[in-house]
Amino acid sequence: MNKASDTLILGVGNYLMGDEGLGVHLAQQLKNEITPGLADVLDGGTAGFQLMEYIESYPRVILIDATLDDKPAGTIQLIRPRFASDFPKAMSTHEIGLKDLVESLTLLDQLPDVYLFVVSVKTIQPLSVDLSPDVQVVFPELKRRILELCLRPVEVN
Repeated sequence: MNKASDTLILGVGNYLMGDEGLGVHLAQQLKNEITPGLADVLDGGTAGFQLMEYIESYPRVILIDATLDDKPAGTIQLIRPRFASDFPKAMSTHEIGLKDLVESLTLLDQLPDVYLFVVSVKTIQPLSVDLSPDVQVVFPELKRRILELCLRPVEVN
């Protein structure tokens, strides 16, 4: 991936598990919509530690993922994780890799300025590439909030 920006938008999730794949669905949309140079966009799938080299090479990373929590489906939360304990208790099926990745980068003093957008989902739908209406309807708001962050100057730690 050629680095053309100081910001990486990284959608994670499993595309084949319905709403669990919302991060990758959004990344695919943003790849076609985002102004070149504003941010680099990557579909991280369920890669976990393989994403470390990408994350540590950007000063700002915007992560997008699903969470199974008690909030209504489609609820958007913005979290600024520094440690595994900062993540929601019920992240999606690849939570250990993402939590461990952030923790490792923190210990190595290589963690960039991370913004984690999580969207609440009701269930994981195995062998489905479709997103529920509750998740689809929040995509415009989620995109707006992500693009707003991209327009801010990158904070230097």
